[in-house]
Amino acid sequence: MSSFPTIWFLRHGQTEWNAEKRIQGQLESRLSPLGKIHAGQQAELIQPILAQSPSCFASPLGRAQETASIALGQAGFVTDPRLAEAHAGDLQGLTLAEVAETFPQIWAENPKHLNLFCAAPNGEGYDSFHARILSFMQDLTGPSVVVAHGLLGQVMRGIAQGVSRQEMAELSNEQGCIYVLEDGCEHLLK
Repeated sequence: MSSFPTIWFLRHGQTEWNAEKRIQGQLESRLSPLGKIHAGQQAELIQPILAQSPSCFASPLGRAQETASIALGQAGFVTDPRLAEAHAGDLQGLTLAEVAETFPQIWAENPKHLNLFCAAPNGEGYDSFHARILSFMQDLTGPSVVVAHGLLGQVMRGIAQGVSRQEMAELSNEQGCIYVLEDGCEHLLK
């Protein structure tokens, strides 16, 4: 297992599409009113961390940018394209019910969202997704705050903890909190 600097991971707040159970992938959906509350909760939790002057990074997608603007306030952040959510190919824009109806075999074989996105026809796939996240993590030079996405967070957190792909797919995916990745372990700030 590789050693990485401390990472404070923030999943973006709930979006309108999250509330509809609609797959976003790399499509855009704005934060819902609850999503703005989630980002506000993260803003409170992150204050003592920002006092340590960590590097701050965010996905280029709008929901993460909006969350970072609220949660990080005046701290500022750098956008990195490697932090975009998994591209879910032909599943993007569909509700989970529509995926089950349109792609019944893929749906039946992939009950966890990480596996579902990575099995999407014309999608990014797991190997490419994992490689770009690992590349980002290997480039970190010190303690860092990362504002990004649920599945990206599962893979990043899994890499940091040295767990298998299936264990990554089982990790929680909460909003309005901060996952602290340090010394091969994670804990949750709420």
